[in-house]
Amino acid sequence: MQPPQPNADAIWTVSALNFEVKTLLNQGIGTLWIEGEISNFSRPASGHWYFTLKDEKSQVQAAMFKGRNSRVGFQPQNGQKVLLRAQVTLYEPQGRYQLIVDHLEDSGVGELMRRYEQLKAQLAQEGLFDAALKKPLPDHPQKIALITSTTGAAIRDVLSVIGRRAPHIPVVVFATPVQGETAATQIREALARVAEYGECDVVLLVRGGGSLEDLWSFNDEALAREIAAFPIPIVTGVGHEIDFTIADFVSDFRAPTPSVAAETITPDINELMQSIDDRVARLLGQLESRLGQYRERLKYQLRALDQQHPTRQFAQLRLRLDHAYLSLLERQRSKLIENRHRLRLCHSTLMQVNPKIAISQHRDNLAHLLQNHKVAMRQKLLLARHQLSLQSRSLDTLSPLKTLARGFATVSKDDKLVTSVRQLASGDNIEITLSDGSKPATID
Repeated sequence: MQPPQPNADAIWTVSALNFEVKTLLNQGIGTLWIEGEISNFSRPASGHWYFTLKDEKSQVQAAMFKGRNSRVGFQPQNGQKVLLRAQVTLYEPQGRYQLIVDHLEDSGVGELMRRYEQLKAQLAQEGLFDAALKKPLPDHPQKIALITSTTGAAIRDVLSVIGRRAPHIPVVVFATPVQGETAATQIREALARVAEYGECDVVLLVRGGGSLEDLWSFNDEALAREIAAFPIPIVTGVGHEIDFTIADFVSDFRAPTPSVAAETITPDINELMQSIDDRVARLLGQLESRLGQYRERLKYQLRALDQQHPTRQFAQLRLRLDHAYLSLLERQRSKLIENRHRLRLCHSTLMQVNPKIAISQHRDNLAHLLQNHKVAMRQKLLLARHQLSLQSRSLDTLSPLKTLARGFATVSKDDKLVTSVRQLASGDNIEITLSDGSKPATID
C-alpha cells in the first residue's frame, strides 16, 4: 500500500498522525507469525499479558489480552523462546508500535507440532493409516510381548491388569527406553527381538504420559513404518487419552492408556469362567437331551423287537385268525339276513303282479273303456248329424238352383261361365241354363 502524499502546507495534529500511522500498519502489514524471546513479562490484575519480544538485535512491545491468553496452556517465562501470531499496530497514546497477540506457543513445541503434522499427513497420504491394513487382534492370546521401560509406571499398570484379568497368559517383557534421542531406534530393535523370538501373538507398546518432547520418539518415521509392516498385531497405549502419536495411527489398535491397552488384549478370567460354566451347562443340557432321545429310540427298538418275537407273532396270528373267523360269520349272517329280506321283497312283488289280479283289472278297464267308447261314439254321431243339418241348410240357401228357380239363368261358352258381354261375339255358340234344364243358342 502506498502511503498518502502529505500536503506540505497542511498542519497535522499528533493524534491525526498516530491514527494515520496505525491505519497504515494495520492495513499494510496485518497479522503475521513472529519468533522471539520473552522479556519484561508482566501480568497485572486485569489478567492481560504484557511483555517484550526480542532477538539479538531488536525488540518490540507485545500485549496478549485475557480472552486470548486463557487458551495458552503454559505460563510464559522471561528468556523463553516463543512463536506467536500477532497483528502489527500502533498504541496511539504513546505513539509506539506494538504487537497484539492472538496465539502463542513454545517455539520448540511449535516446531515439533509442525513436523508431527507434516509426517502425519505424509503417512496418511501413503495409506499407512488405512483400516484395511489393520491386523485383527487375537481373542485369546497365547503369549504377550510387552515393549516398554522397566522403570516407568506403565509396566506396573500393564502387568497388574494382566495379572488380574488373565493370570494364565504369560508376558514376555522386551525392555527399552521410551524417551530420548535414541529411544525410537531402541524400540525398533525391541520389535526385531519380538519377531526373532517368534512365540508371541500380540505386542503391547506402551509408556506413561508426558509432554510432546517426552513422547517424541513415538513420532519417528522409521518406527512408524516398522510398526505398520510388523507381522504381529501391535496395540499402542502411549500417554494419556488426549495424547496421539504417529505410532498410534499406524498400529493395529490404539488404546488411550497402557491399562486400557492391557484390558483390550486380555480376556477377563471371571468372564471366561462364566463363559465356561455357561458352555458346560449348555453341553450338559444338550447331553441330557441327547440321552433322552437315545432312551426313546431304545424303547422304540425294544418295542419293535418285542413285536417281532415268534411267540408274539403267533399270538397275533391267532388273534387275526379269530377275528377273520368272526368276521366271516358276521358277513354270512348279514348276507343271510339280506337274502331273506330280498326274498320277502320278491314275494311281495310277485303277489302284486299275479295274472289273475292283472286279468281282473284289465277286464274292468276294458269294460270301462267300452262304455266310454259307446258314449263317445253316440255323442260324436249326434254332433255330426247336427253339423250336417246346419251345412245342408247353408248349402240349400247358397245353391244356384234356388237362384235359377227365381227366373235367373247362367250363360256359358266353351264350358266357361260368361260374366260380361265383351266375352261374346257374333256367331258364338253358347249354352243357357235355367232351373229346369239347359238349351244351346247362337249369338247373332
